[in-house]
Amino acid sequence: MAVASSVRLRVILGEDSSQRVILRDGVPHSMSELLEEVQRQCNLPGSFRLQFRDPDFDHEFMNLTSPSDLQDKATVKVVFSPTTHVTLCQDGTPPPPYFGASHSTNFSPALSPSPSSSDTVILSTPPSTSGASSESSLESSSESASSLKSSQWPSVFDVPRFSYDSELKLQHANTAFKEGGTFLSPEPKLKSSILDGLAEEIVKYKLYPTDSDFEEVAKALIKKHPCLKEQGSVTGCSGWKVSLKYKLGNYRTKLRNVGCMEVTVNSLKHKPQGKSSPAYGVKKPRRAEVNYCPSFPSGETAESLERVRVNLLSEGKKKNNDQTLKVLMDKTFALRRHEVIHESPLIADFKTRWPALFRTKEVSECRCQNKYVWHNHKLNFV
Repeated sequence: MAVASSVRLRVILGEDSSQRVILRDGVPHSMSELLEEVQRQCNLPGSFRLQFRDPDFDHEFMNLTSPSDLQDKATVKVVFSPTTHVTLCQDGTPPPPYFGASHSTNFSPALSPSPSSSDTVILSTPPSTSGASSESSLESSSESASSLKSSQWPSVFDVPRFSYDSELKLQHANTAFKEGGTFLSPEPKLKSSILDGLAEEIVKYKLYPTDSDFEEVAKALIKKHPCLKEQGSVTGCSGWKVSLKYKLGNYRTKLRNVGCMEVTVNSLKHKPQGKSSPAYGVKKPRRAEVNYCPSFPSGETAESLERVRVNLLSEGKKKNNDQTLKVLMDKTFALRRHEVIHESPLIADFKTRWPALFRTKEVSECRCQNKYVWHNHKLNFV
C-alpha cells in the first residue's frame, strides 16, 4: 500500500500573519477533518471556514468546499464567522481578525475549543478601507469626541488593544524582554498603530490633554508593554510622550476637517485680529468638564435651534410647564454652549436670552448627562 505523501499549506491568519500547516498523511478526505487539523495546528478559536485560490477564477479566493481542490504548497485563508465568540488562550494570544465576507457558514460546535479563560471578545466585520468609509469613520469620531462624551479622565488610564498583528508582535517582544531583557525598537508601521490606538482612546475623554495626561498615557503604555521602554530615558517613555503630542495634533486636524466643533472653535479664523496664533487663547474644557462644545443635534442648525429658543421664551411664561421646558432646554443645550464659548456674553444679556436657565429647578437639578460642572454641589457656568 502506497504511503500518502505529506502536503504543506500556507494558512493566512491576518493581514501580516500566516502559518505553515503540514498534513503528514496527505489531504484529509473530508472538510471536517481538514478544519480540525488546521484549527489544531494554528490554535484557532471559534467557527471558521477556509478559502483557496481557485485557478478557474484567476486564482481569486473562493470558498473551499472539497479538500481535493488543494495541492502541495497551496494557500488557504481563514475566514471567521461574524458572530464568533473568541476565548483568549491562557498565554494571552490575541484572536485572529475577522475577514469580511458576504455570508458565513457555521460548522459543528465540536470545532470550538473549550474555554481556557474568562476573557471573551466578539468578532465583527471591520470597517471598510475605502476613502468614503474613512471619512465616515472620522465623522463618527468627531461626533463622539464632541457631543457624546460622558466620562471624565479616568483615574487609571487603560491602554487599549491594538490591531491583531500589532498585539502579536508586542506579545512576542514582551516575552523576549522577560526572558533576556531585550527591548523592542518598533518599526514605523507598528509605532503608528500603537499611537493611533492610544489617540482614539484619549479623545474619548479629552481632545486637549495636559502634559501630565500625556505622561500618564506613556507610562501606562510601557507598564503594559515593558518591551517598549526607552533606554537612556529618565522616565523610559519620554519619546512616546512627544510622539503622542504630535499624533493628537494631527488627529485634531482630521477632526477639524470633518467639522468637530470642539476643534473648529480654535481654528485661526476664530482668533482675534492680529493674534492669529494657533497657541493663542485655546478654548478647551476645564477640569471635570464634559460636553464642552457639543455638535448640534442631528438635523438641527443654528437657525432652527434659534427658533426653538424663541419658542422657549413663550413656553416659560406658562404655568405647570416644567416638562416642556426641560425638553426644550435639553434640545438647545448645544446652542447655549456655542454662545458661551464663541461670544462670551455678559450674564445679564445671557439671562435675557435664556431666562429658563436661571429658574431654581433648572439650576438645582443635577443633569444625568453631566452637562454642567459641579464643585461642592454648586453649579458653575463657564
